Amino acid sequence: MSVHKEIKRITTHVLQEMKAKGEKISMLTAYDFSLAKIVDEAGMDIILVGDSASNVMAGHETTLPITLDQMIYHASSVIRAIKRSLVVVDLPFGAYQGDSKEALRSAIRIMKESEAHSVKLEGGREVLESVTRILSAGIPVMGHLGLTPQSIYKFGTYTVRAKETEEANRLIEDAKILEEAGIFALILEKVPAKLAEKVAKELTIPVIGIGAGGGVDGQVLVMHDMLGITQEFSPRFLRRYHNLYQEMLGAFTTYIDDVKTGDFPNEKEQY
Repeated sequence: MSVHKEIKRITTHVLQEMKAKGEKISMLTAYDFSLAKIVDEAGMDIILVGDSASNVMAGHETTLPITLDQMIYHASSVIRAIKRSLVVVDLPFGAYQGDSKEALRSAIRIMKESEAHSVKLEGGREVLESVTRILSAGIPVMGHLGLTPQSIYKFGTYTVRAKETEEANRLIEDAKILEEAGIFALILEKVPAKLAEKVAKELTIPVIGIGAGGGVDGQVLVMHDMLGITQEFSPRFLRRYHNLYQEMLGAFTTYIDDVKTGDFPNEKEQY
């Protein structure tokens, strides 16, 4: 029987077991109580309270504007819905870069105020001090390499990372540095599939991909993208499992028509 089905509660240890047994890890974002409840009930292994909330919930162009307080609000909402999934919360831009004491304070606030299970931050050797300090407080950390959206203005583009040998080698080194520091899992975003597979084979911790091919230990997508609620974002790695945009649009316009024509409420729908 698969680890996934046996387990009542997913922990970092369970994820390690899943990797050891070759069982793929499922991960999806959620930002609110109602939808997180459904995601958890479906049997998702990891729920990421992503700083992508900045885009899909608040309408910002990048992930940079979202604050620590807003991330804690979203994380708290998700945690109240969860019975099974492991919840990871993104440390937002400005909450950990360049100051490891600030990083620890941010991580502690997330853990205490939202009761989440772990945090995620972007970057390699440049955030090592922050990673180490957070881990020293007993807080599980997930890493994130490849395309790191919080650094979008440095990159200037959302194209695939680590195509050149030098950057690829640096990514492999960073992955090993983070693993050695003690992270429990690593996200690889928009990197060549062969490189991602190589990293997954060389690390003992789970490697989860988004636009990193099928040779890694699991996959993550943004809920609003895979449900087809967002329409303007269509990278190659995205599979739309639904077109909720059209379905919801249809429901809303029908409701408007029913109200305007007096069809809603009918006799059975009133007291």
